[in-house]
Amino acid sequence: MKVLLLAPQPFYQERGTPIAVRLAAEALGARYCSNQDRLDLLVYHEGEDIQMPGVSIHRISGCEKIRNISPGISLKKIICDFYFLIAAIKLAWRHRKNQYDLVHAVEESVFIAMLIRLFFRVPYIYDMDSSIALQATEKWQILRPIYPALAWFEKLGVQFSRAVVPVCDALAVLADKHGSKHTHILRDVSLMSSDVSSEVKLRSEIGADADDVIILYVGNLEPYQGVDLLVEGFLGIAENSPKARLAIIGGSEAHREEISKKIADSRFTSRVHIMGPRPVGLLGDYLSQAEILASPRSKGNNTPMKIYSYLHAGKAILATELPTHTQVLNHEVSLLVPPRASEIGEGIKQLIDNPLFRKKLGKNAFQYAEENFTIQVFTSRLNELYSKMETELGLRNKREENDQAPPRCQ
Repeated sequence: MKVLLLAPQPFYQERGTPIAVRLAAEALGARYCSNQDRLDLLVYHEGEDIQMPGVSIHRISGCEKIRNISPGISLKKIICDFYFLIAAIKLAWRHRKNQYDLVHAVEESVFIAMLIRLFFRVPYIYDMDSSIALQATEKWQILRPIYPALAWFEKLGVQFSRAVVPVCDALAVLADKHGSKHTHILRDVSLMSSDVSSEVKLRSEIGADADDVIILYVGNLEPYQGVDLLVEGFLGIAENSPKARLAIIGGSEAHREEISKKIADSRFTSRVHIMGPRPVGLLGDYLSQAEILASPRSKGNNTPMKIYSYLHAGKAILATELPTHTQVLNHEVSLLVPPRASEIGEGIKQLIDNPLFRKKLGKNAFQYAEENFTIQVFTSRLNELYSKMETELGLRNKREENDQAPPRCQ
């Protein structure tokens, strides 16, 4: 099978969607290894060069001066998507005599996939990591009057696809509402590693005592993440919880400075630790050394990727009671609170004061993750989808013949 994977993202970077793209590309690269197969991955110009067996990585050109492309919709991303469109059409044209069998379109590249389907008759699947219409109107309120038009284009992307691959239940409901022919949920996975690094000593990094209770947030610091609510809630209970410390990992320099300014006048500033980014490979080490893992997201309908690693860490999780969380989390594996600073603060205090409750939540969370959110589960689900696509496209027999040939990507 010949597949074009469209991922309009900086690649590789250690953050949500690029990580998910890497997992998918590695799984597909392992699946399509024969000389008759081809897996081309088209990404932005920005990002670390990595090697993935069976995967040919192609980068866009023409916008090299645009750097530091942040998560979510932005003007930089829109400009890069124009060059991404040109690069995708060039790839389809170059291979017109030995054309792709399928396009796997991530996020907004679904509209490019629609054009490739129109001009080159190549079917596509829509990898739906978020609602484009909702994301755009939440980011830029000036676009709200044209939400129906944006939703209509999103609906077209769903209707012309062979399958929609949402990352969560809320997006699956949206895909079905838009008329999806086949909806195949492919959740993100835990990035916890079984290897423990001796170089990570979270308590030493933040100057915490052995009996301090560490509340840890990991992720970007975009407004929709609700980190401002987490910080405000923590400061509200800091006086009555003297052993509590809040550690924040991730975020751009500008966002970190913004938080620092907001807490500068607080008496408890020294107990809020804004640590900056850390390598994803060390994520498990940091999570395992905290007592409470926080996800205070205030907007959006897709589940944060970090939630799966939070669960697998076997620690107590504090999250806001919104669909973005509740489609994965429940009261057996987490403490869910309303998205208000005061409620988040009370939730933190409840977990600090009840170590047995924290332990119970953590134990339940680990078991839940082991059963549902591992790389093995992800790969199995992805292979189920591609087996279905091969059958629908009449490529199943060819696939079985290729399995007899020596793989080219070992």
